[in-house]
Amino acid sequence: MRTRLLPLLIVLMAGVLLALGFPLAGSLAAAQQQRVVVDRIDDSARFAALAQFVTARPAASRPGDEGGRLVTLRAELARYEDLYGIRAGVFYRDRTAMAVAPGHWSVPAGGEPERAFEEALAGRRSHNPPQVWPWQRERLAVASPVIRDGDVVAVVVTDSPTGQLRSRILHGWLLLGAGECAAMLLALGAAARLTGWVLRPVRVLDAATHDIATGRMKSRVAAAGGPPELRRLARSFNEMADNVEEVLEQQRAFVADASHQLRNPLSALLLRIELLALELPEGNEEIASVRTEGKRLARVLDDLLDLALAEHAAADLQLTDVAELAEERVGAWRPVADREGVALVYEGPSGATGWADPVALSSALDAVVDNALKFTPEGAAVTVGAEPDGDTVRITVADGGPGLTEEELDRIGDRFWRSGRHQNVSGSGLGLSICRALLAAGRASMAFAPNEPNGLRVTITVPRTAPPG
Repeated sequence: MRTRLLPLLIVLMAGVLLALGFPLAGSLAAAQQQRVVVDRIDDSARFAALAQFVTARPAASRPGDEGGRLVTLRAELARYEDLYGIRAGVFYRDRTAMAVAPGHWSVPAGGEPERAFEEALAGRRSHNPPQVWPWQRERLAVASPVIRDGDVVAVVVTDSPTGQLRSRILHGWLLLGAGECAAMLLALGAAARLTGWVLRPVRVLDAATHDIATGRMKSRVAAAGGPPELRRLARSFNEMADNVEEVLEQQRAFVADASHQLRNPLSALLLRIELLALELPEGNEEIASVRTEGKRLARVLDDLLDLALAEHAAADLQLTDVAELAEERVGAWRPVADREGVALVYEGPSGATGWADPVALSSALDAVVDNALKFTPEGAAVTVGAEPDGDTVRITVADGGPGLTEEELDRIGDRFWRSGRHQNVSGSGLGLSICRALLAAGRASMAFAPNEPNGLRVTITVPRTAPPG
């Protein structure tokens, strides 16, 4: 969830920073250009003030008699161009030059200088030339009218290089980008802290839910951090877990008490059946059937009591040689397999350690091997194996029996469930439920799958990592 929430916050914050950064970058560029434009307007206004006192064109026949004011104007323009590298000139309305620097320069036809010249002829100063961007190598043209007696008699035009302007804009953008990056880093830190603060109770709640789902009913959530809604959810979860634990405890106590209390009346009933059988002829089928059902009921009660104890007892986890334990149980069951005419073999390494309750694991393995021997026909084989698999050790018991269908595989392990094809085989339908309860208490699990070409494969998975705490 953090990997989904954090990128969303980052994208939103990046969008906000970009939405603020682009207009700010445009405003910064416009401010830098406006400074240059105002400076050029002041310069052109000064030249216009000098030019308005030049009242006549210099005569062609007397090129040296230009008047002191015209000489002064030309000298000012020359110094201005030499000092700043800005081309400047004063042009009559017909575009002929009154004074220019450098001497060969004239108003270009078309482009921004042409537009500024036409604007000045209309009596307006340049005030809003197009924005110059750092990637454009254009020049900045500013024009001012020379007005005498209310009429525009000439135009002052300045044509400036924009290298320094573009450098200042780019420098400002770099500072702005650095500020945006710093703000983004701060936003990333804030987003990480925010998501951690919001999701920490969710992670704790998820861990507690997983613990309860795997049988550790004492797990609870400490409602100490996070938003108020999640703290309230943590308290509600703890109340729910307390109620569920109480109900399960009542259920276990009822099953255990019922099994224990029914055991004595059933034993008395079976004793009276045996006494009654003495009064009946030998080989009476009804009394034999009653004996069988009574013994089956006694076995069911015993299994119910074992199930209640298995669900209630805590696992004594130890670092156990799982492979050695599996090989030992195979040796213990081999006489039974020989009597049934079934080959019982162990395949796997001689050592593979995992964290398990040895007694619970042995009981579960005994129940699985017992089932395998029951359903495997004479002449077939039951194979038990153990092998490390990453962070777990897997014990497999594969038989050569009839196996189960897909629907039956989904139900195997349910309490009191037995396949309709195996009703004639002795059992209560609680053995695998007891196995699951014993294994779940020790963080182990059991799974079922078809065994090719026929039969059932049971896999018991034992963790190799030490339990928490």
